[in-house]
Amino acid sequence: MAVYELDTFLRLSAVLNYQLSAVALGSGNILALLLEDKPVSPYERDTLLGVLKYLGHAYGRKRRRLGPLAILHPIRATALLARSEDEANLLDLLAELLHDKLEDISSDDFTQEEWSELEDEFQSLLKRVDQTDEWFLMERLELLKRHEEGQTYCQYIGRMLGQGKQMPDLVRVKLADRLDNTLDMRVDIHDPLDGVDFFSHIFQLLFVGSYTGYRPTLAHPAKSPINGAQRLYELFKNTVLLSLIRQRADTNDDVPASRLFDAIATASMREAQRTIMHIFGYHITDIAQQKQILEEAMAYCVQGGFDVVTTPTGGQPLDGLFVGCFDHHDTKVRKEQLRILYLDKPLMVKASVAFIVIFQSFLGDPKYFVRGITPEGIMPEEAD
Repeated sequence: MAVYELDTFLRLSAVLNYQLSAVALGSGNILALLLEDKPVSPYERDTLLGVLKYLGHAYGRKRRRLGPLAILHPIRATALLARSEDEANLLDLLAELLHDKLEDISSDDFTQEEWSELEDEFQSLLKRVDQTDEWFLMERLELLKRHEEGQTYCQYIGRMLGQGKQMPDLVRVKLADRLDNTLDMRVDIHDPLDGVDFFSHIFQLLFVGSYTGYRPTLAHPAKSPINGAQRLYELFKNTVLLSLIRQRADTNDDVPASRLFDAIATASMREAQRTIMHIFGYHITDIAQQKQILEEAMAYCVQGGFDVVTTPTGGQPLDGLFVGCFDHHDTKVRKEQLRILYLDKPLMVKASVAFIVIFQSFLGDPKYFVRGITPEGIMPEEAD
């Protein structure tokens, strides 16, 4: 399974969601889908089935921002992790299934009696696990939780990788989580890039004078709960995660982590391509304007502007992109900046070009990371 392909992801989501929507939770079927036929011992199977049952009680009918059941995320992220590993690893699977427990499962959503019963169920699950594995599991869940109010995403990942540097499998868990979040930003029936050769369109736009432009065959999609600027913010988070992993963790000898790392880079690059093709297909349709936008982004790239976090003082629209649009500990400020970005379609195209260059660099250069992204936070440099 190419875990970065949107069509494949949508099919996996549909099958899992069908099982989750059944009258009786089909835990056995879900586990089979999750493991993709990887063998597990009876003890491991019983433990995983117990966790799926617990998650069914804990999440109930809660839903994600796009509308599907909230339980779909930890199960699907675990399926992505399992597909990156040659053999099933119980501790990895448990950590992925429960990675949001300390953030998403709260007593606020239950009566006191219900919460007490739910916590008893979780403690019973822990008793099934070897004591050493139980300690490692709870350590991972603590590290995966965002503890400090007002902490930026960069600071959160820096803390997690710093404290968990003796737990390389923690990187795998976080990568699978981010991969699921990256792919889970659309409710399309199929991938908008199907039948679209992105690089061919861009080449023709820049070099072929007779090119008439990209013309989508479908009407403009209905408004989504996640818009293009918000999707770009998710790509920013991926840039932070991959940059900090490159600086703080060695994934070269960790085959599953390397696979997930590359999958995130590929999925992110393709998502940036979708943004550009959407804007050129529906919003900025003038060929001359499209060409000008790309030429400006190309000139900025040649200057090395996409290799380092810059300040907003360089005089170019892309200067300060990360610190201006994305890196805010105040959620209200970030939402307002994303709203402004969404209205600026030329800047959205240029930002998407930046992300394509960044993620292609991650794939092509094993030592690449964006300078200025540090464990302590975003540290911009003056633009050249």
